[in-house]
Amino acid sequence: MFDPGYFEKMRGRTLRVAQVIPEEVFETSPIGHGFSFGDLLRHMVHIERYMYAENVQGRPSLYDGHDGPRGKAAVLEYVAKLHAEAMTVFRSLDADALQRPATTPGGATMPAWKWLRAMLEHEAHHRGQLYTYLSILNIQTPPLYGLTSEEVRDRKGGGQ
Repeated sequence: MFDPGYFEKMRGRTLRVAQVIPEEVFETSPIGHGFSFGDLLRHMVHIERYMYAENVQGRPSLYDGHDGPRGKAAVLEYVAKLHAEAMTVFRSLDADALQRPATTPGGATMPAWKWLRAMLEHEAHHRGQLYTYLSILNIQTPPLYGLTSEEVRDRKGGGQ
């Protein structure tokens, strides 16, 4: 099933990465095309609020792109606002509502909980893009779960 608390933790990991994006590159793409850092964050929250939150209520998607405020502070504030709106919807879903069908923009129908699980995969995908973009720019990123791969390797077998 869908666990709102887990999603909040997941969003926290995304926001930790977003915090290290320098303002001067926030609205750029380090690969010269495609989404900028800001576009990725606006896209994630627009999809969350205007597609997933609508679909699980039995309504069609209202997603119309990733326009919105620009600049790091404004985007992060906007992300928080739309995320809170979506979480109000998600927290209102009881066990029966999570079993009801949600119809995706592509016309597929599945239980709402399964559609929300796809939302988590969508966020993980775009968070990975943020990490990759930052790596291209040689910007240090926070470890995903508290330890770097080197720290995990160094603790092999010891559990320290």
